[in-house]
Amino acid sequence: MATTTEDLLKQALEQNAKLLEQVQLLTEQVAYLTHHRFGRSSEQINPNQTSLLEDDSVFTNPEQTGKQSEEVTKQTKQQRKPKAKRSEILAKDLPVETTIITKDDEHCEHGHDLKPFGKHLLREQLRVIRPRMFVEKVYVQSYKCVECEHEDGCSHVYQATAPKALIAHSIATPSLIASILHQKYILATPLYRQLKDWQRAGVLLSETTIANWVIKCAELVKPVYDVMRSHLMSQGFLQGDETPYQVLNEPGKPATSKSYVWVARSITRATQPIVLYAYANTRSGKFAQSLYSGFPGVLQCDGYNLLGDSIIRVGCWAHVRRKFFDDFTNTKVMTIGLKLLNLMFELERQWKNLSSAERFNKRQQELKPLIERFWKWCDQVDTLPKGRLGKVIAYAQGQRIALNRVLDYGEIDLSNNASERNMKTYVIGRKKWLSVST
Repeated sequence: MATTTEDLLKQALEQNAKLLEQVQLLTEQVAYLTHHRFGRSSEQINPNQTSLLEDDSVFTNPEQTGKQSEEVTKQTKQQRKPKAKRSEILAKDLPVETTIITKDDEHCEHGHDLKPFGKHLLREQLRVIRPRMFVEKVYVQSYKCVECEHEDGCSHVYQATAPKALIAHSIATPSLIASILHQKYILATPLYRQLKDWQRAGVLLSETTIANWVIKCAELVKPVYDVMRSHLMSQGFLQGDETPYQVLNEPGKPATSKSYVWVARSITRATQPIVLYAYANTRSGKFAQSLYSGFPGVLQCDGYNLLGDSIIRVGCWAHVRRKFFDDFTNTKVMTIGLKLLNLMFELERQWKNLSSAERFNKRQQELKPLIERFWKWCDQVDTLPKGRLGKVIAYAQGQRIALNRVLDYGEIDLSNNASERNMKTYVIGRKKWLSVST
């Protein structure tokens, strides 16, 4: 059957449309990877770009009542944060020592004695003395009763009761272990890098020895961990997150496989906040359910939906905004969706100090209409399903039910950033440790 010119033209146009779509997708991918490799990581946006409508005055200018000046206001530059005062830098409970500088020769030019009558403050400075390290030799005093020995001719020997060592047959002390753990988990300094510092101080430790100390001390504080977990699971609202963690010598798994560090924490409004970390070689729902076993409340996390029916999951709007922001960095075009998200977070910042009940009411009155407009825009926007914006919208719509639940609870924040900040310590450590053996 002969192909007509119209058929050939139609095929060419269809092929051209597919190629244009492919070019657009590849262009977005290149821009996205380029930005993540070489661009800024900040998610801040120029305030001049946050208007929801083309007319910026809708949200930035006050309503004209006839009493305001007609003078056009100039755009003000962002003011720098004022320099912190000395009283704001130094804690009030720091110990203070006074140094008085005196004259070497307390005589005037005529040889008369000089009498001090006052002093003035020259400067205030901070001195640091490295922690004092010393070897402590612990002896047990022995006693005997001379009177009893005279009476019955037998020796009566007594000894003082010595406190139990932290680790038997070891030089480790609580202060030494605390220093090691502080450097490893707070300052993200791996054990092998700590060895050089200890060696310079005259202590020749091995990485195996320090690692065994950390493991044994973790076993010692396990009862405290269990009590904290029990108290945490008794709270009504929690936040959680997890991050990949590569372990080289994981039993039954290749070195390239992923393990995970989990964090479960109290909400930011909790009176007794607790942050709990857990490790697992899997991201399965079985471990998540065991981690949150005994918790029948509301959990805020990102996209994880294998928690069982007893837990109510609330989504994180910050993850949604982050994906829309990635699209903005590529296209330099701010979508209505991102503008609505910016307005939502601006309202939440204004309500930060409100009570949970007050914030719930504010959300019903002001936040709910914005969320409804956001979903309406997501449903109606015309974009490529495989494009970055299309994938972002699909992600948001997949979390729609969980994201909307933020309207039901004034206790829960709009974002899960609190648990992400707690996880940041491990993320920084992961970059510095490079790998974990066991």
